[in-house]
Amino acid sequence: MASKVIHAIYSDDDLLLQAVKQVREARYHIGEVYTPFPVHGLDKAMGLAPTRLAITSFLYGVVGLVVATVMMNYIMIEDWPMDIGGKPSFSYIQNMPAFVPIMFELTVFFAAHLMVITFYLRSKLWPFKKAENPDVRTTDDHFLMEVEVGNHNTRDLTEFLYQTGALEIKLIDNK
Repeated sequence: MASKVIHAIYSDDDLLLQAVKQVREARYHIGEVYTPFPVHGLDKAMGLAPTRLAITSFLYGVVGLVVATVMMNYIMIEDWPMDIGGKPSFSYIQNMPAFVPIMFELTVFFAAHLMVITFYLRSKLWPFKKAENPDVRTTDDHFLMEVEVGNHNTRDLTEFLYQTGALEIKLIDNK
């Protein structure tokens, strides 16, 4: 992380989105953006790589489907076959239409619960973790863009950020 960063605070999400595009065009490096709600298109404007969470969710759903299939085959066919309503349990394939709701529910259950766990692990959100939010107003109604100063002139960068519509700018030394 850079030793000096500038925190530019904005009051509107559209203004922030435009400012992010201008800062990237001017070849400044944006460290992080803090917003009170998700801003549509901000990830693309910042140049972030696409997420692989959808692939992970699909794989978790497949795990749930496999667990449901193996569980029902073992319980209802191999371990304790029952004659329910005159329909004997000779094979899994013959009884599969009755198992579809269970397969669906376990697929959704595994995908949802494992995605929540993955999100918390990936975001490093542990119980009782102290918030890393640099300004409490970003949880309410303001937006903060953290720009790394690097070897740029601080005054020129500050003036540039004011021109993009920043309400307030703070120079932070991370030593």
